Amino acid sequence: MATMNISLPDSLRDFVDRQVAEHGYGTSSEYVRELLRREQQRQALRSLLLEGANSPVVREARGDYFAELRGRARGRGSRKRTRG
Repeated sequence: MATMNISLPDSLRDFVDRQVAEHGYGTSSEYVRELLRREQQRQALRSLLLEGANSPVVREARGDYFAELRGRARGRGSRKRTRG
């Protein structure tokens, strides 16, 4: 694993220290790594959304499409899985 040193003003260093203490991170490095992972995920999601927005329309969605989709999602979330 590579090492990177960063300089922070006291106010940001205090903020990081509080986050580490309040959210159970072992070190400030763990906290910063988590922030970077979240940013990677955010950028990946943004790319997917832009790709979808720029893709050609295959067909128009019906007016009730999203209501039906929400209902299907709720139905799956409320089912309990049983072992077979």
